[in-house]
Amino acid sequence: MPYKRQTGNMKRKRILYLTDLSYQAKGRVYCEEDIFITGKLKESFDVVLCHPGCAEGFEDAADLIVFRNTGSVIGYKETYKSFVNRVKQKGLRTFNTFTGKADMKGKEYLLDLTAENYPVIPTVDSVGCLDMLPETKRFVVKPKDGADSIGLEFLTKEELATRDLSGGRFLIQPEIDFDYEVSFYFINDKLEYALYAPDKTKRWELKQYNCSAEDISFAKKFIDWNTIDKGIQRVDACRAKDDRLLLVELEDLNPYLSLLEVDEKTRDCFMTDFINAIDNA
Repeated sequence: MPYKRQTGNMKRKRILYLTDLSYQAKGRVYCEEDIFITGKLKESFDVVLCHPGCAEGFEDAADLIVFRNTGSVIGYKETYKSFVNRVKQKGLRTFNTFTGKADMKGKEYLLDLTAENYPVIPTVDSVGCLDMLPETKRFVVKPKDGADSIGLEFLTKEELATRDLSGGRFLIQPEIDFDYEVSFYFINDKLEYALYAPDKTKRWELKQYNCSAEDISFAKKFIDWNTIDKGIQRVDACRAKDDRLLLVELEDLNPYLSLLEVDEKTRDCFMTDFINAIDNA
């Protein structure tokens, strides 16, 4: 296979691969993706899988910790916080590097990108700032530490007034009428592939997407804005009715890759680049 390297008598890098094989997500089977990936990685590395909650006892023995499909960290906030603290205090080598400014730190970055006039769905975190958003019949409200649509609601202006959204804990966005959603998948700063959902009511029924130069330029803006040194990132966007792409989120922690949905050639290229990136991390 093109992604299998010859190791000979070389010492194989020891990989601690963090995942949650039991995590349930609508429309996705996380464990199948990680079983596939680790099956390929073990051809080049010594690989051990475990949940982030069990990682501490294995971290010092690993040459590199790969943080993958671990599910929403909402379910293990303190465990995640302790892990990140150990990474920084001990100088543990990780992939992704824990230097990101996007989902790795919650959704606050959507406010920053709005203020910096990036092509992003306009976002505020206070009902008092609704006049900064475009006119809309409904608003999207989501917790800043949310993921996988946990806590997401669609509310009218009248309904917003009945909710306690104080303290900057929530993001508020206009509901966008869009044609489809599209995701761009990067290893380090290289675009590997893109997938889109032709039926916007079925977010995870994906097909491969042929990117234009403008599409790639759009996605690269956010990769360049972020501060990930090494890792996998997914740029999620929607195609608005005026044909603009608008950022939905920049997933720089543990993006699901939908890798089993792409063709074999694309998958092989991704795994080759993934192995090379790990080798050089």
